[in-house]
Amino acid sequence: MAIRIAGVSIPNDKRVDISLTYIFGIGNSRAKKILADLDIKAETKVKDLKEEEANRLRESIEKKHVVEGDLRREVSGNIKRLKEIGCYRGLRHSRNLPVRGQRTKTNSRTVRGNKRLTMGSGRAKAGLKT
Repeated sequence: MAIRIAGVSIPNDKRVDISLTYIFGIGNSRAKKILADLDIKAETKVKDLKEEEANRLRESIEKKHVVEGDLRREVSGNIKRLKEIGCYRGLRHSRNLPVRGQRTKTNSRTVRGNKRLTMGSGRAKAGLKT
C-alpha cells in the first residue's frame, strides 16, 4: 500500500528521505529535516514505516510546509506579478529568456528556440546524387 502525502503517492521500495523528494517543494535537505523533527530514521524503507509514523509524517508536511499545488500556484503568481509590474525579470519571463543573468550570445539555444545542427562533412549523401 503506497503512502499518499499531499496528493502524491511516494514509492514504497525507496528510503523515506529519498521518496519524500517526489513531492514538489521538498528537496533532500528539507526531507532530512522533517524526518529529524519527527524522529524517523532516514534509512527506513517506506514500506517498513508504521501506520502511526506515516500519519505523523503526512500531518507534519501538510500543516507546516507549502507543497505541490499551493506552491505551484504561489510561484506562478509571483511570475505573473513580475510580468504585470513590467520589471526586467518579468520581461525576461514573458520572452522565455534566461532570467538570472546568464549569457545568451552563445548559450541558452534551447530556451531561445535557436537549435543549430552541426555541419555535415560536405560530401553529398549517396542517395541524393543527380
